[in-house]
Amino acid sequence: MDYRIEHDSMGEVKVPADKYWGAQTQRSKDNFKIGAGIETMPGEITHAFGLLKKAAATANRKLRPEKMTNEKFDAICKACDEVASGALDKHFPLVVWQTGSGTQSNMNANEVIANRANEIAGKKICHPNDDINMSQSSNDTFPTAMHIAAVQSLTEKVIPAIDALTATFKRLESENGDVVKSGRTHLQDATPIKFSQEISGWRTSLEKDRSLIELALAPLCELALGGTAVGTGLNAPDGFDTEVASALTEIAGTDFVTAPNKFHALTSKDEIVFAHGALKALAADLMKIANDVRWLASGPRLGLGEIKIPENEPGSSIMPGKVNPTQCEALTMVAVQVMGNDAAVGFAASQGNFELNVFMPVIIYNFLQSARLLAEAMTSFNINCAVGITADREKMHRNLHNSLMLVTALNPYIGYENAAKTAKKAYKENISLKEACVSLGFLTADEFDKVFSPEQMA
Repeated sequence: MDYRIEHDSMGEVKVPADKYWGAQTQRSKDNFKIGAGIETMPGEITHAFGLLKKAAATANRKLRPEKMTNEKFDAICKACDEVASGALDKHFPLVVWQTGSGTQSNMNANEVIANRANEIAGKKICHPNDDINMSQSSNDTFPTAMHIAAVQSLTEKVIPAIDALTATFKRLESENGDVVKSGRTHLQDATPIKFSQEISGWRTSLEKDRSLIELALAPLCELALGGTAVGTGLNAPDGFDTEVASALTEIAGTDFVTAPNKFHALTSKDEIVFAHGALKALAADLMKIANDVRWLASGPRLGLGEIKIPENEPGSSIMPGKVNPTQCEALTMVAVQVMGNDAAVGFAASQGNFELNVFMPVIIYNFLQSARLLAEAMTSFNINCAVGITADREKMHRNLHNSLMLVTALNPYIGYENAAKTAKKAYKENISLKEACVSLGFLTADEFDKVFSPEQMA
């Protein structure tokens, strides 16, 4: 492999000749071989750095034109665009398990942008620290990148996936408004319910989760950038924080604002914790929905078997013809992962010491994994399962009319205790509720027929 020599404040370092990163990135790559090639810094963070470095250059061009010249600015902006687009992803090799402030990933961005900008300019005019990191610190850029990436992952991935699955449930509601089935509580028979009503519970859960995520977006749009090392804004010109937020708003198309208190912004990660709590709520609801679907589809002969779901692949290597609810299983596994991630995010967020939280890479790694998995799992579940759900109307009708809990409709006419006696007799003797009620003398056959209508109970 061909190398070139780069240097930093600690001396010279050999760097692969075909890579844009510099000495500090190489030192981190050499010193933190933990999850290398697998648990690298998420691409969403890398792309967010491209956006924020362009915004910082824009603010510096306005506030420090003597340092951020037009020549530098043009080259930096072009390099930043390439970083933000993902075109330079191979030049960001660092793992999550590095310094807890994300300093090395910030320097990775500074070095890549500087070297690429110099290449674009055709001469060496940009320095990683002096130009790309101008008016900034890793301590305010990394939490800013976290918020940018979090906002984009929620608005571009999670919310659209929720909307698509919600639309499917709305369609299923309209298609099943005339289907009445047995309800269930405690995994036991309960009073009747329309299948559309059951589905509406799934839909509303998703809509509530969406509203919780939307509530979390405003706090995430507050940026630490401008606080520099400890929140005081040292080495940043007056107004840099508001200018960079304004520039980022224009560049990213999201209404970002500067955090009103930078001391809080650098050390507390409560906005991320709150937002991930909304993701955990979504995961909990998806667990419930997926479990409902696989219970209702259980069988095909010896389970509930009240709905049919798409048959996507063989389910067993030994049992011919077996088909399993695999999309439900994948979705529930994702839900479990997200719940575990929530614990990691919470623990890590509690580790702010004095003026800085130093668990930021693991926080955003887990957050972005949760958002990505939820979005992809919902999309997969929707396309490969939910859109193909159909009601087995005959089975639902048979189960409904065989349910002992229909006796609840008799309470107003024969009283709770007599209704209980009716249900117990019917169950013990394996006879119908009508037969039990009439034989006990609580109602005549005609009286029973007049007050007993399962379909109207929903």
